[in-house]
Amino acid sequence: MTDANFIASAKRTVQLEAEAVHNLEARIGTDFARACELILACKGRTIVTGMGKSGHVGRKIAATLASTGSPAFFVHPGEASHGDLGMITASDVVIAISSSGSTAEVVTLLPLIKRLGIPLISMTGNPSSPLARFADALLDIAVSKEACPLDLAPTTSTTVTLVMGDALAIALLEARGFTADDFALSHPGGALGRKLLLRVEDIMHGGDQVPRVQEASLLRDTLLEMTEKGFGMTTVVSTEDELLGVFTDGDLRRAVDQGIDINSVTIGQVMTRNCQTISADILAAEALRIMETRKITALVVEDGSRHPVGVIHMHDILRAGII
Repeated sequence: MTDANFIASAKRTVQLEAEAVHNLEARIGTDFARACELILACKGRTIVTGMGKSGHVGRKIAATLASTGSPAFFVHPGEASHGDLGMITASDVVIAISSSGSTAEVVTLLPLIKRLGIPLISMTGNPSSPLARFADALLDIAVSKEACPLDLAPTTSTTVTLVMGDALAIALLEARGFTADDFALSHPGGALGRKLLLRVEDIMHGGDQVPRVQEASLLRDTLLEMTEKGFGMTTVVSTEDELLGVFTDGDLRRAVDQGIDINSVTIGQVMTRNCQTISADILAAEALRIMETRKITALVVEDGSRHPVGVIHMHDILRAGII
């Protein structure tokens, strides 16, 4: 095998599987809609089962359903016949996967599923198989040829099955009105969950950590406050603790360039008024977007009465893993 042979083989596989997925579109019809209705009406959970490669794909389909608003889990058909069938209740719906539709371990379960009165969604490539005949909704995953040159190893068929499962999950997601916040609740440990769940109030610095000086303070004293709090900025407040503006490292550089005497000038003369602020309940990811847009490294968090209640720095967002 030369490099050209490897590349040609890979391209042939991609083309065969892409064509099979394209052909799948024409088979999405009333049975697909019926499958969606059965899962939406389910009071329990969606049980996915399959043997071999179909089982591996079934695990992924169950995981995708569960993470997009349709509670689901995978049951191995071999184990189901030896006790795990007790995991399935009359309130559930079953998705059984078998390319041939006659996998012994799966077929064995069919009478038991029917006896329980559980709706059965079959995913098979053989519409005349036992699995197809037992189905309340039949999802046709037939392929004309496997990508395997021996036409033996499940390749194209597993890809088509996976795509059918994704199509089912997304149709259900849309039907349920599933949102990004809903998705984040089932992914709290990942970067996506942090991005969608973490709010400014969760990571901001509040209380005595907020740098603040009054408008009449000397620039010299303001620099001491900035140094102590370590944010490269300070809030400037009125005697009633209302936010009037901020003074930043950038403002200091501009003041030095103008030859201003830090021992005599007040902060009110050199501060930045009408500064950008945020509320504590917005997403930390939104705070990051504002910082990047405004090209600043810190934001003042204020309450509804214009009182500074916190400061959030770019470093806080980085430590939280939002980026």
